[in-house]
Amino acid sequence: MSDMLQVMAAPFAACMVLVAMLAYLGVHIIAREVIFVDLSLAQMAALGSTCSLLFGLDSNSPTGYGFALAFALLGAFIFAATRMRRERRRVPQEAIIGIVYVVATAAAILVADRAPQGAEAIKEVMVGSILWVTWPTILKMLLVYLGVGIVHWFLRRQFLTISLNEDEAERQGWRVRWWDFLFYATFGVVITVAVPIAGVLLVFTFLVVPAVIAFLFTRRTISLMTISWAASAIASALGLAASFRFDLPTGPLIVCVFGLVLLAAGAVRRVVTASAGQQAGAP
Repeated sequence: MSDMLQVMAAPFAACMVLVAMLAYLGVHIIAREVIFVDLSLAQMAALGSTCSLLFGLDSNSPTGYGFALAFALLGAFIFAATRMRRERRRVPQEAIIGIVYVVATAAAILVADRAPQGAEAIKEVMVGSILWVTWPTILKMLLVYLGVGIVHWFLRRQFLTISLNEDEAERQGWRVRWWDFLFYATFGVVITVAVPIAGVLLVFTFLVVPAVIAFLFTRRTISLMTISWAASAIASALGLAASFRFDLPTGPLIVCVFGLVLLAAGAVRRVVTASAGQQAGAP
């Protein structure tokens, strides 16, 4: 047990820092109905990291992160520029997000074919290296996320209104596309830092699954955050413990455990709903 705690303490701390930021953003993403935007932004960041290899740069160096962030910001600009009000949309924005993802993925494969260690870089982007994360890396990620969190705190009214009540933002005459770009830009910063540590699959899981679990039981913002973080802590701890016990890849195993926790939450929701229905129908 002591060996497991020593090995898994840093990965568990990294999971909690990631969830603290991504679970909050997940509420916005589900409300906006752009579920796969993080996959698309992550793939844009991956394309930037892969392009940095063409110039002989380390993708984990400050310059490599700069390449990744620049491509993620390009994705943020595309998503903000293509946003239309629901009644005016001829093409769902999710289609645009999917196209960006596919094109970025294809471009990354082409670049990786010409870049040194390109194939290894693509694999690392997908699964990450959370098992080998260090405490200094966690501290840097925490500081970046604190900065992003401060921005979202001061702009919470604008971001939440646009996510949850787009019509009200339009009535107030807000420049919605500009606020969208700012939102997606901060999102791009979060993704750029998260993907090298956790990988695309785990980042998507942290973003979407805890929020979906929370939405099964409540619509109150504080309750959403509490349930998201609690579910994430349980799933992350179980995934890390199972990874250590059975010597399985950490990131993919945590993703699978999150899926099981979601199924369990769905079953609990059905039981609670059925019980409430029986009590309501009782004389």
